Amino acid sequence: MPDAALDLAGLLAAVRPVAEEAGRAAMRFYGACTAAYKADGSPVTAADQAAERVILPALRALTPDIPVVSEEEACDDLSPAVAGPRFWLVDPLDGTREFISANGEFTVNIALIESGASVLGVVVVPARGETYLGAGPGTARLADATGERPIAARPAPLEGLTVVGSRSHGDAAAMEAFLLGRKVAAFRAAGSSLKLCLLARGEADLYPRLGTTMEWDIAAGDAVLRAAGGRVETLDGKPLAYGKPDYRNPHFVALGAAE
Repeated sequence: MPDAALDLAGLLAAVRPVAEEAGRAAMRFYGACTAAYKADGSPVTAADQAAERVILPALRALTPDIPVVSEEEACDDLSPAVAGPRFWLVDPLDGTREFISANGEFTVNIALIESGASVLGVVVVPARGETYLGAGPGTARLADATGERPIAARPAPLEGLTVVGSRSHGDAAAMEAFLLGRKVAAFRAAGSSLKLCLLARGEADLYPRLGTTMEWDIAAGDAVLRAAGGRVETLDGKPLAYGKPDYRNPHFVALGAAE
C-alpha cells in the first residue's frame, strides 16, 4: 500500500461524513460534560471518546492497510509508536477545554500523512456547523449552513497582520518577542485547530505557536491551510514534518499566502 498512488479526492469525500458524524457524537455531551485528566494533565471527556469510537472503525474499514494514530489511543499506548510513511492522524476532539467551557471553539480533526507531509485534512467545527476541507493546492473549501465554497489564504494586508493565538495556552512574553519588528494590526484569540482555519479562510495572517503541541492537534488544519495557499513552518523556515517518534511538534508558525 505505501507505494500505491493515493486518490486524495476520493478519500476526502469518504472521510468528510465520518468527521461530521464524529462531531454529532461529541455534541451529544455538549454543555453537560465533566472531564477526567490524563497523566500529562490534559482533560479528556466522554465526548472525546465518543468521537474516537466513530472515527477509528470507519478509517480502518475504509483503508485497512493504512495505520491510524489517534490522540486517545496514543495516550493509552494503543497507537503505533512509529506509523511508517503513510498513516491517518486523528484528534477526535481538539480543544477539549473549549468544549468544557462551551464556547464553540473545538474541532474534530482527521488528516492523512504521506512521507512526513499532511496531504489531506478535514476539520469539523460541530458547534458552528462548519466543515473545512483540503487535499492539495487549490482544493480548500468551507461547508456551512450557506453552502460550500472555495477558501483561500490572503496576502498580508498593508495595514498590518492579524495575529491569531491560543485561547487556553500561550506565553505572552514569547509571543511579544516573536512579533517584534512586524506590523501588527490586530490580535485574535481562538481555540483548537480553528486558528489554522482562520488563516485558510483569509481572516488572519499569522499564527505563532511557541508552546507544546502534538502532531494530531494541527495536521488536519495544516492540510487545509496548505490547500488554501498558506504554510506551516518550524521557526527555522522548514516545513513542519509528521511521523516523529513521539508525535511532538517543535515550535512553529503558520502563515497566510504571504507574510
